[in-house]
Amino acid sequence: MAAGSKVRWSELGTAGRIAVVLAAVLQFGLLGAAWADLARRAPSEVNGPRWVWALASLVNFAGPITYFARGRRR
Repeated sequence: MAAGSKVRWSELGTAGRIAVVLAAVLQFGLLGAAWADLARRAPSEVNGPRWVWALASLVNFAGPITYFARGRRR
């Protein structure tokens, strides 16, 4: 298939479907963990506004990972 072409769910094999489901579970798990951490943390323990980090966490895997790496004060 050409780069950028879309593949339908029905065209995926078992391994492809498992990979998509695992990626989705990981993504939502990271998002939930980031949001839960933001909710429990005091504003003084977060680098920058909490609402910005909450929105940034919506960006695929990079948002939550960046929050955990750079968004929390130690």
